[in-house]
Amino acid sequence: MKKLLVIGIGAGDPDYITLQAVKALNQVDVFFILDKGNSKDKLIHLRREICERYISGRDYRFVEAGSPERERGGEYDAAVKDLNLAKQQVFERLIGEELGEGECGAFLVWGDPSLYDSTLRILQAILRDGRLAFEYEVIPGISSIQALAARHKVPLNRIGRSIEITTGRRLAEGFPSNVDSVVVMLDAEDTYTRLDAPDLYIYWGAYVGTPDEILIAGKLKDVAADIARTRQQAREANGWIMDTYLLRRGDDEGV
Repeated sequence: MKKLLVIGIGAGDPDYITLQAVKALNQVDVFFILDKGNSKDKLIHLRREICERYISGRDYRFVEAGSPERERGGEYDAAVKDLNLAKQQVFERLIGEELGEGECGAFLVWGDPSLYDSTLRILQAILRDGRLAFEYEVIPGISSIQALAARHKVPLNRIGRSIEITTGRRLAEGFPSNVDSVVVMLDAEDTYTRLDAPDLYIYWGAYVGTPDEILIAGKLKDVAADIARTRQQAREANGWIMDTYLLRRGDDEGV
């Protein structure tokens, strides 16, 4: 039986790798990597660096494949569904052609496989379709949310209060009324700049855990323009941006 490991490798710092992930890495014969283009070569290099650092005494190989792109400008849910179907075809080819019976393959997932990543959904879809047979395990990792809170030295929630994790697309509908703390991911439109809430405090981070890390915190009304400007400059310099932020009601700097 073929075996797959979906390994969370943390939010950028190779030191974020857990002991469980190190043990998993040392079981792998084939690492599957989806290439997202020259601008994101650093993400591939990080995966290779992690393997070189933590794997010892065994042979392994990398198999790379081009990553399908999501269609822009159309209906979001439909575009994501089409993207995952295209990725499923790539995954099926890799598992079917590049992984032998009795071998162990792995997908190294940025952050944690359970949070804003479709690898698990795609593998489950492949098994449902029945064209391939394999078993798989999931190894959790340190997410960008955890890393963001650690770097800013703040808890994610207030005592006895809930926290919501959402997207910029959802935040555009307004700050949720039933929570004090909101973590926002996938905000390509700088939605925070359009919030009319003078009591909001923001903890923002880009490329958290990497040498390119940028952190900004403060009253939203005071730092929103600085974040937007810094974000644009970072995107232009690196060719891509990976950021997230925590918004919190109140003027107590998040205590």
